[in-house]
Amino acid sequence: MPTEPITQQIATALRQVLGQNWQFTINGEELEVRHRHCGTPYTPPRRSPSWAEILSTLEDAFAARGVRRDACIPLRWGRETELAISAVQALDPLLKDGRPMTYRSGFLPQPVVRFTGERGDDGELLDGYLTSFVNVSRVQAIQSIDEYAVALDDWLYVLSRLGFHARHISLHGQLKVWHRRQVAGVTLMFRHMDLILGDIVLLWNIWNPQRMAVDLGTGLERLAWARTLQDWNELIFGRLAGAASRSTLDALRTATLLIGNGIMPAARGAGGVTRRVLGALDRECVRLGVSAAVRSSHAYWSSITTLRVPWPVIVAVIEREITDRPLHTVGWRKCHDEPSAAHT
Repeated sequence: MPTEPITQQIATALRQVLGQNWQFTINGEELEVRHRHCGTPYTPPRRSPSWAEILSTLEDAFAARGVRRDACIPLRWGRETELAISAVQALDPLLKDGRPMTYRSGFLPQPVVRFTGERGDDGELLDGYLTSFVNVSRVQAIQSIDEYAVALDDWLYVLSRLGFHARHISLHGQLKVWHRRQVAGVTLMFRHMDLILGDIVLLWNIWNPQRMAVDLGTGLERLAWARTLQDWNELIFGRLAGAASRSTLDALRTATLLIGNGIMPAARGAGGVTRRVLGALDRECVRLGVSAAVRSSHAYWSSITTLRVPWPVIVAVIEREITDRPLHTVGWRKCHDEPSAAHT
């Protein structure tokens, strides 16, 4: 695949698939795609669906476009990263090795753990960011750039089934090829109003450019946030919002996912990540126990994937880890107001 014409091929393919209702603005390498009727106000639906309902709608909408749901990749990954950090890792054999295979293909609601969420000056995660979330993805080998454009059109259909309208969706990014070791690609971001939802990436193996794939990704939680315009803390933590610092609630949510997948606290490896996450807990905040937060998080993650470890066991592991650790090593901050310099 010659790299020079790729960006022009992408623009051409998108124009052909999206049609005349979309306006394309190209300024050098910058691309902006907006609906002709953009700018109209957005009014969120009156009813907020449950997480299970959102997931079911996503699965049905993707299936209607011929994209079937596949099983999640293991959270304990152990290939370049200890944990799954993105559903795109399912494409590693195709993109990194140039082999005609993938670990998974299709629609993946993939639980992931990342420590890259943006934080404020107080060390707390900003609205829209979590250490663990569900990476709503479409990962798939493709044969042509036209298929990449069709994947975007499919995504607009899926969004419409969730209650979004095309006039509030836009696409932007640089028509520029990037290179990372064995893989090259072009990334375009999509947003709802002014909120970035995720990206759609054209990828290929540098040494075997015919091994192409599309990686479309967003977050289930961010999708719900954009749809409802609800307060972020209340959306994610429900009745527990405000009961402790966001760092503590986020750590309990992530620890539930990790331990629920059998990744117990340890000195190194994937278990070291679990221990690091539990280091964000403040002993004063959890003196009365973590049962309520773990039960809530366990119910959430169980609506996405099967957890191997039941919630009472997770509670016992977390509380034992907290009580067994020396006092001076526990917690980044107090429950509410004491600032911390710790950033993930």
